[in-house]
Amino acid sequence: MESFSLILAIVVVTALAFDFTNGFHDTANAMATTISTGALKPKVAVAMSAVLNLVGAFLSVEVANTISKGLVDETGIRPEVIFAALVGAILWNLLTWLVGLPSSSSHALLGGLIGATIASAGVGAVHGDVLITKVMLPAVAAPVVAGVAAVAATRLSYTIGRKTEGKAAEKGHRVGQIASAGLVSLAHGTNDAQKTMGIITLALIAGGAIAPGSNPPTWVILSAGLAIALGTYIGGWRIIRTMGTGLTDLRPQQGFAAQTSAAAAILASSHLGFSLSTTHVVSGSVMGAGLGRKGGVVRWSTAGRMAVAWVLTLPAAAVVGAGAEAVTGLGDWGTALVAVFLVAASAAIWKISRRQVVDHTNVAPATGATAAEEPAGVVTQAIAAVSPPPAAPVPDGLTATIPAPASALGAVPAPPASPATAASPPAAAV
Repeated sequence: MESFSLILAIVVVTALAFDFTNGFHDTANAMATTISTGALKPKVAVAMSAVLNLVGAFLSVEVANTISKGLVDETGIRPEVIFAALVGAILWNLLTWLVGLPSSSSHALLGGLIGATIASAGVGAVHGDVLITKVMLPAVAAPVVAGVAAVAATRLSYTIGRKTEGKAAEKGHRVGQIASAGLVSLAHGTNDAQKTMGIITLALIAGGAIAPGSNPPTWVILSAGLAIALGTYIGGWRIIRTMGTGLTDLRPQQGFAAQTSAAAAILASSHLGFSLSTTHVVSGSVMGAGLGRKGGVVRWSTAGRMAVAWVLTLPAAAVVGAGAEAVTGLGDWGTALVAVFLVAASAAIWKISRRQVVDHTNVAPATGATAAEEPAGVVTQAIAAVSPPPAAPVPDGLTATIPAPASALGAVPAPPASPATAASPPAAAV
């Protein structure tokens, strides 16, 4: 059994906390389209995804080795550096979850690790070739490849099912969508759980608990799988709503095509050791599926906000990680101060989220409802500005206070009513 110090135990617990946030932050990647099309009920969908995330954690360790052996110089890393990296990743995950933006948990973790490593050991401790080939290039290519594949798959799906009866075709696509969603969940566990395995393994190496170059121990694989599965079951309902209905309106054929394309890309990347963002892949495939259907639309304002979050993720987490490392470098009290800050900030974010609760009861649109439409463009606003305004409705009771002209009625106004007449019920108007 590995020998543990207090700081090493803190790092392991914090890494599992990050894995938990990764689970509920990325549940949308697997189940948002399935929930939005009605293929599965929300609670059933997240339970299925949780189980398959756990199974997927045992399929490969290539991504874990990329993080623990390739990205940074493991000989110059202290456990405090990894703790600081995790602080940056967790806070970014929680902030983007609060606003419902599907950002990359993977890039948050890698950004925090890079920032903390540079603050501790300098730029030379980061392996730039690995960062470019196994992190940056896949980040750019993944959503494009998945999106193009989803466009082709969507059009092929509609072409094949054109002669099939509507109800039967829709039922078949719903079944296929459930299967493909399971595949995405399996792929997510294979790729994302490994990142926590890698960071814990790196911490064990830095703390002298295991030898440099070691693969993740079995207990690390199991604990990382359980943490991400639990987080997945909790359900990141805010991001599920954005991914399922805020980006585009999906039909079962499109959901099936999007998830199949995403699962293929994620599984292939996992076995190649690419630290891929499943969020980027699934978002790209959902947009591709939206464009693949004739008459389908993508809400580019939402896509634009997501793109901004993607660009900011790695540097923002790196800045927080570097700042946390600077404080932990002051000694044990500095590490304790960072831990208190992490707990307090996380509690504050959770409390703010309670002001507008999103859960399984309101994550999907009601029957016949859709997400908010794209804001009007410049041309639409210009046309509205020069069009005559509609006639204002007459307020209630106004006709009782303004008598109609005599010429319009064709009669002279009646004389005032006598007291006896006024006391009787009014006659019906003709």
